[in-house]
Amino acid sequence: MTGTILVTGGTGTLGQHVVPLLLDAGAKVRLLSRNAHEPAVGIDYVTGDLLGGDGVAAAVTGADVVLHLAGGPKGDEVATGHLVDAAARAGVRHLVYISVIAADTIPLGYFKAKAEAERIVAQSGVPFTTLRAAQFHDLVFKAVRALAKLPVVPIPGGVRLQPVDSRDVAARLVELTLDEPAGQVPDLAGPTVYGLAELVRDYLRASGKRRPLLPVRMPGKAGKVYRAGTNLTFDGTELGQRTWEEFLAEQRG
Repeated sequence: MTGTILVTGGTGTLGQHVVPLLLDAGAKVRLLSRNAHEPAVGIDYVTGDLLGGDGVAAAVTGADVVLHLAGGPKGDEVATGHLVDAAARAGVRHLVYISVIAADTIPLGYFKAKAEAERIVAQSGVPFTTLRAAQFHDLVFKAVRALAKLPVVPIPGGVRLQPVDSRDVAARLVELTLDEPAGQVPDLAGPTVYGLAELVRDYLRASGKRRPLLPVRMPGKAGKVYRAGTNLTFDGTELGQRTWEEFLAEQRG
């Protein structure tokens, strides 16, 4: 039976699905947060700052497994470094990390930070499992909703996405967390590939809005990578079950 599982990012989009699944599995959960929380059944809340490193060592002490979900637009590699250092010193048995598909090939800051965090995890000496996932439906929804606020919606040509439901990712992460360390496991993506224009049209239709779409060209290396479909993986990729259309219907409901 797995001992205490320390979860970072447990109150975020993914963590809100992961933590209940861990509790249902009978796990003892410790949740690291920057802010204090009221006690909850089955959850031991501890405070700490991953970016600054304050409180991280104390949070990790006594944990058997660390599930690292916390992330942001900047500083993922710094936060991961602090957590990994503490995990190594504490003798953590298993470190589980969630990354993003094509982290090492897309030349954008967020992806570069994720790739560096992956390297830190892999070279830490702590037995680990890393899962790369596609963009969540939740993130795609926020992006297309923001675009739809414009009077004319710019659509970078050739951009395709394979969004995955955060609940499918959560279920897979819980399986991996309760299992033995496995290194980098097959990527997890959604069941369908969509052009960005298709995703925007779906949102507009579901929300009852009308907007003209304006094709534009994404410049630079990032544009070249997306047009080549490097952000998509097919060989050896596991597929989630819930579709973008199902997610949209839930949001509309």
